[in-house]
Amino acid sequence: MTDAFGGIFGLLILALDIWAIVSVVRSDSSTGKKAMWVLLIVILPVLGLIIWGIMGPRGNRPDERNLRP
Repeated sequence: MTDAFGGIFGLLILALDIWAIVSVVRSDSSTGKKAMWVLLIVILPVLGLIIWGIMGPRGNRPDERNLRP
């Protein structure tokens, strides 16, 4: 039973990592920042995903409601 849970957990982390990498590549950030985020997510899949979720695109993007005059 624990092997099945570990496999499902691993697939979930893999899917979330792929989603995060695609989001990073599609973002408006500079190439250097994109490369740093992708490397962090690839080298540290779980921790990199958590750090990206906290400090990633939502933390750096201004709220669109504040951009209107």
